[in-house]
Parts: sequence; C-alpha cells; structure tokens
Amino acid sequence: MNESNSQSGNSSEGHTLLRMNDSVRLNLFTSLVQVMVWPFLCIEVFMIFVFLKKEAFRAEARYVMFAQTLFADSCILVLTDFVVITMHVQLELPISICIPLVILMDVLSNVSPTIIVAMCLERYVAICMPLRHVDIFAPNRTVLYIALIWLLCFFIPFVDLIIMLAFATKDYFEELTFCYYEIMFYEDWHMEMRGIFYIGDCLMILSILLFCYVSIIVVAHRASGDDKQSASKGQRTILLHLFQLLLSTLEVMCPYVESQVLEISLEVYLIVRFFNFLAFSILAKIMSTLIYGLRDEKFLAAMKFYVTLKSKVHHVPNK
Repeated sequence: MNESNSQSGNSSEGHTLLRMNDSVRLNLFTSLVQVMVWPFLCIEVFMIFVFLKKEAFRAEARYVMFAQTLFADSCILVLTDFVVITMHVQLELPISICIPLVILMDVLSNVSPTIIVAMCLERYVAICMPLRHVDIFAPNRTVLYIALIWLLCFFIPFVDLIIMLAFATKDYFEELTFCYYEIMFYEDWHMEMRGIFYIGDCLMILSILLFCYVSIIVVAHRASGDDKQSASKGQRTILLHLFQLLLSTLEVMCPYVESQVLEISLEVYLIVRFFNFLAFSILAKIMSTLIYGLRDEKFLAAMKFYVTLKSKVHHVPNK
C-alpha cells in the first residue's frame, strides 16, 4: 500500500507543480498560447485546403506526406490549446478520461517527425535511385506508408497503456488531474524506460538522415548539369528536414532540463517549463511545417494563386 501511494505521489508531482501559479502568470501564458496557436492554425488549414484543391499535389508522394504533417500538427495544436484552457480554468478530469486524450496527443506529436524521416527517404530515392522512385513512392504505396506510420506511432503509447494497466490501482484512474502524458507513468522505471527509448529513437533517426545526406552528396559530386542542380537542391531539403527534426526532438530533452532546474528553484522551473512549452510544443510545430511549405516553390505558387483569387472575388463590384 505504501509503495502504491509512493508511485501515485511521484506521478502526480508534475500535476501539483502545474497548480503553483499566480493568476497573472497563468493569464499571460494562456494569452500567449492563443496568439501563437490560432493565427498559425488558420494558415495550416489554408495550406491543407491548397493541397486538396490541387490534384497535382495529391499525385506526388512528398506533398501527400507534407499534408499529413499539416493535419497532425493542426490537430495537436487544437488539443494542446484545449489542455491549456483546462489548466487556465482549473478544470481537472479523471485520469481515465485523460488517458485517451494524452495517447492521441502523443501519437500526433510523433506522426510529424516520423513522416519527415519518410520524406527524407523519398528525396534519397528520387535522387539516388530515380528510375525506381515512381514505383517505390507511387500514390497508393505512399498512402500505405502513411498508414504504417500511424500504426507505428500508436504502438509505443499502447505499450505504455498496457504497462500502466498492469501496475496501477483502480483508485488511480478515479483521481482528478490535468491531462499530460506523465500520468501514464505509474512506475518510476517506466518513465526511465521511455526516456531510453526516445534516445534510441533519436539516434536511429539521425543515422537515417546522415545516410541520406551523405548519399546525396556523393551523387551531387558525380552528377553534372540538371542532375547536379537537383542533387544540390536535395541536399538543402535534407538539411531542412534535419532542422525540422531538431525542433521536434528538442522537446524530448525538456523534461530532463526541467528536472535539473527544479532542484535549484521552483520559480525558475515554472519559467523554464512555460518557455519550453511555448518554444518546443507549439512554436516548433508551427515553424516546421510553415518553413517547408513556404520554401517549396510549387506549393508557395499555389498558395499565392488562391490568396489572389480570393482577393479578386472579394473586390468584384456589385451590379
């Protein structure tokens, strides 16, 4: 019984700290989230609209995968904002209700980085194996790859859920809490296991990116003319994906940094926690997709077309 209470206390430590906030700081934090989320969410929804309107985009693997990152990031922004609002109004939900929500948020958070890795592999195949690109990344196969990515992203939260169900008591699921993923870690070793998995995952992703980048560099040196220009553009694309993944993976390191800061000062911990949330949980997701979408010449041209078209429609004089 004592061990059970101890584990429950450990898992609720972050929940207790979330309540240690004055109203001014909480209002400022909530306002900043709204300012960051909704304008950029409108832009991402518009980018999804552009993708759906242009049939040519739906026939290219990289745009299909890019649309999936837009969809996943848009959903995670909405759910994140919902969680922030529940904190603002001090709305606590039973852990049993929070679990499906935090699992979905974790899946959505992992979909974008995983698809970005797939986009790197798509560029590698396009430049290093151009004759096989049409077959490997045909539209129907791309949809299959995306479906497998979603299943893969559901696997780890599902394992976390099974472990929690095996050790948590019935009373634990009736406790009231804010919704954040740490409630899934009923045992200390479970959280440590998750951290080790993340480190291994990051190393694997980095290895894939380096392989793709080095392979494209080799092709760039051997190529000439248009092929060399295409390979150079592929290098820049891989570097962009590396930057996107860096933004995504920095969020993984935040809990480790916060735990060290907490030992120094609770006040500094709260500031660091809020900064990490705004910078890596929200801003990083926004910038990742926007940078890629605005950098792509074809996609940017399509966005300008629909913005101009809408502007012309609004300026048509009434007869």
